[in-house]
Amino acid sequence: MKRRLIRPRFVKFIPEDVEEGVLYVSIPYATAIHKCACGCGETVVTPIRPTDWTLIWNGEKVTLSPSIGNWSLPCQSHYLIVENKIIWATKWSSVKIGASRAMDKIAKARYYNKIQFPRKKGK
Repeated sequence: MKRRLIRPRFVKFIPEDVEEGVLYVSIPYATAIHKCACGCGETVVTPIRPTDWTLIWNGEKVTLSPSIGNWSLPCQSHYLIVENKIIWATKWSSVKIGASRAMDKIAKARYYNKIQFPRKKGK
């Protein structure tokens, strides 16, 4: 059964048994995990990083951005989490999924290649 709501639970470590309808957020490990909102039972991992997802918490509700496209899961569900609400999005074609993955790869390469490590003095 498709979910319409999810509730955040801030934890240091993600529990072994991930509960349906809960978005576990680990700030120390910059990761959010939940069971797929379609009800298939699969666990969905969303790394919180500049090139992956961002998380906004207003003290009560959470928003994850961008959308969650479970393209590697059999269900291939696609949804957004906005202020604890699950907003269902359209399914994507394999062409659109491939293009999005290629763009993600380029964005990560650009971002991580921008990082400059300090040089040691004298070099």
